[in-house]
Amino acid sequence: MCGIAGWISFERNVRDYREVIDNMTRTMRLRGPDAGGVWLDRHAALGHRRLSIIDLEGGSQPMLAEEDGKTLACLVYTGEVYNFQELRRELIALGHGFRTRSDTEVVLRAYLQWGEALTERLNGMYAFAIWDARAERLLLVRDRMGVKPLYYYPLPDGVLFGSEPKAILAHPEAKRVVKAEGLREMLDLVKTPEAAVFDGMREVRPGQTVTVDRAGLRKHRYWKLEAREHGDDLPATIRTVRELLDDIVERQIVADVPLCTLLSGGLDSSIITALAACSTARQGKGKVRSFSVDFIKHGVEFASDYLRSSPDAPFVRDLAAHAGTDHQEILLESRDLADPALRAAVLGAQDLPPAYWGDMLPSLYKLFEAIRAQSTVALSGESADEVFGGYRWFHDAAAVAADTFPWLSGATASFFDGQSLVSPDLLRQLDMAGFRRDSYAQALAEVPTLASDDAKEKRMREISHMHLTRFVQGLLDRKDRMSMAVGLEVRVPFCDHRLVEYVFNAPWRMKNFDGREKSLLRAAGKDVLPDSIVQRVKSPYPATQDPAYEQALRQGLARVLDDAAAPALPLLDRAAAWKLLDRPFGKTSSAPERAGLEMALGLNEWLRHHRVALDL
Repeated sequence: MCGIAGWISFERNVRDYREVIDNMTRTMRLRGPDAGGVWLDRHAALGHRRLSIIDLEGGSQPMLAEEDGKTLACLVYTGEVYNFQELRRELIALGHGFRTRSDTEVVLRAYLQWGEALTERLNGMYAFAIWDARAERLLLVRDRMGVKPLYYYPLPDGVLFGSEPKAILAHPEAKRVVKAEGLREMLDLVKTPEAAVFDGMREVRPGQTVTVDRAGLRKHRYWKLEAREHGDDLPATIRTVRELLDDIVERQIVADVPLCTLLSGGLDSSIITALAACSTARQGKGKVRSFSVDFIKHGVEFASDYLRSSPDAPFVRDLAAHAGTDHQEILLESRDLADPALRAAVLGAQDLPPAYWGDMLPSLYKLFEAIRAQSTVALSGESADEVFGGYRWFHDAAAVAADTFPWLSGATASFFDGQSLVSPDLLRQLDMAGFRRDSYAQALAEVPTLASDDAKEKRMREISHMHLTRFVQGLLDRKDRMSMAVGLEVRVPFCDHRLVEYVFNAPWRMKNFDGREKSLLRAAGKDVLPDSIVQRVKSPYPATQDPAYEQALRQGLARVLDDAAAPALPLLDRAAAWKLLDRPFGKTSSAPERAGLEMALGLNEWLRHHRVALDL
């Protein structure tokens, strides 16, 4: 896992601007702490920071393909291609020679053999840029589910690109300006494909390529979810899901560095951990390491709420004992999550205010930081809820029927209300209600359907599609930024496109055949799980219930309100903010208020320290 950056200019000799590409590449150093490199041609400058995972000695980048002393193409690449060994054998049979054992060289040689059509052959999580020196053409590619990020910024004479906005913003011609469109994206938990918050910047859409040459910029969708008839009966469907999971985990435990799993005690991470333990045992590789996170006493005793009905720790211990993992529990102190230095690190990793995920972001950062001291690669259960229908609102009749995104309706809406302390005048100026309606209509218009779908099946297909193209992107971004900020690669087996395609087209009656969430997944993995986890109800990533954390947030908000020079002050509803500060708080009532608190504080720090200009 790495970080990439680049600059293409068809009217300038970018060799004269080495310092610029060095600065862009340097912003990616946390993503790639092991090595760095820059390659310059007349019209192309490509930078790379490396986190070494496979072929530690031979996989250095930027990587060149040369012939008779001439450069054919240059690649900067981040991610993993899990079928690279099969592709390597195929390319050798076609006459290609290899200097390394890395998947990076396989991607480069695949481009020379198949051109842009290489995308159809890759299985993995990746984002990469290839400069074709023969045609003077740049190709940007992002994986099908968008596990790895990739942004670009068109210029009059070319384009800038990078793994994160900060790489692009390090270029003097990229402006740190946010207009109304960008602020709308930031204030609502609705991720519009291709949209980026900063004016002029775009994000390569999952499953998309972007080509830039002298003729201009062109975009192409090489993959998207399609509706297909599902011909398998229930036993065959369960069997196929299990076969896919076995193959996926087998592929994703390949690494030349220490590997572990993230274990929450929920169904998703438990299945991944159990299957990884089975696979490593078959290969004689010893025990799988697993890590979990919890808060020291939560500051109080655990109390259930709408999203979380039980603590994780007992279930984590059940699975670790059942699967025989080498397990370690990472305990966090809630007060530490409000530490200004930690919050600054989170903001720096996000490039945006960390509003909607609250204390999950600093706690993920601390968890990943602790894991990174012992492992370089981790497998996660992320995205199973989107694929298999695990969230409560999938099973809430009111949320299913709501004329909006299900996670923004009913009881769940308050947990994601980052607008609660934003000025009503600003919300009206931005027409946030209209933005949400338009975003929802756009999402619905993209959903593929079958003529055979009845009303119930059509609606559940719509909800699944919205989660797989909108909601999951926020979670994948969260995971990517927090893990890469500490140099940890997190792999996401449930985002394998073969599994996503197959389960998307399984009818809802199969996904819910026993009346529970994630019925298919539970049935596919129950033989490797203890009964306690098979029976456990879905519980999201833990949030601290310690009142000390919210107290720290409130103290921060009070400082903002008392500071006449606070840059976020004109954007806030001061009356609502003071009213919140005057209200008593406790462990169960505070969670829905946190998104508003986090947004207010995050906005202020973002505007102040990231030198962002609002142009509304």
